[in-house]
Amino acid sequence: MKEAIKYNEKVTEQISEHYVDILKNIGENPEREGLLKTPERVAKALQFLTHGYDLNPDDIMKEAIFHEDYSEMVIVKDIEVYSMCEHHMLPFFGKAHVAYIPKGKIVGLSKIPRIVDAYARRLQVQERLTLEIRDCIKRTLDPVGVAVVLECSHMCMQMRGVEKQNSTTTTSAFTGIFLTNDSTRKEFINLVQANLH
Repeated sequence: MKEAIKYNEKVTEQISEHYVDILKNIGENPEREGLLKTPERVAKALQFLTHGYDLNPDDIMKEAIFHEDYSEMVIVKDIEVYSMCEHHMLPFFGKAHVAYIPKGKIVGLSKIPRIVDAYARRLQVQERLTLEIRDCIKRTLDPVGVAVVLECSHMCMQMRGVEKQNSTTTTSAFTGIFLTNDSTRKEFINLVQANLH
């Protein structure tokens, strides 16, 4: 079960006040029935969407590190990603595929999606998000290699700007054997693309 987000009352109040002004500035009436609670709702939504700032991904990983002799690829794929573009504060979303090859240490599988969320729930760019996930796993597990691929759709491209509704962006980041060994990298890509369910 997911942990409930605790909303800071002072922050909620301050953001709400700004959103009353924003509604006025775009030509709306914040006293209109449908908008009366909108500033508070937006304030709470923003706190939820950026609660990754309150999380330490390294600590999340360290909660469940175990010593094992397993030395083959571990891959968690199709991890849902929801984030906000820092340039327009519009959502981007998609999937993360994360793999590592252990060197004496493994991590509880739920921790990988949790660190994806911890970094995604901040104002982000997809490129940095990809690197942050990779580097956290590298730092905490010291594996033989790490591979991360993100495939996302960006609302800043789809509903404004170029308005290309079917475009997706793919980013990747590799360390260790995934960088130096073509067959290991290909195995990862093949497993990401395979429908094994």
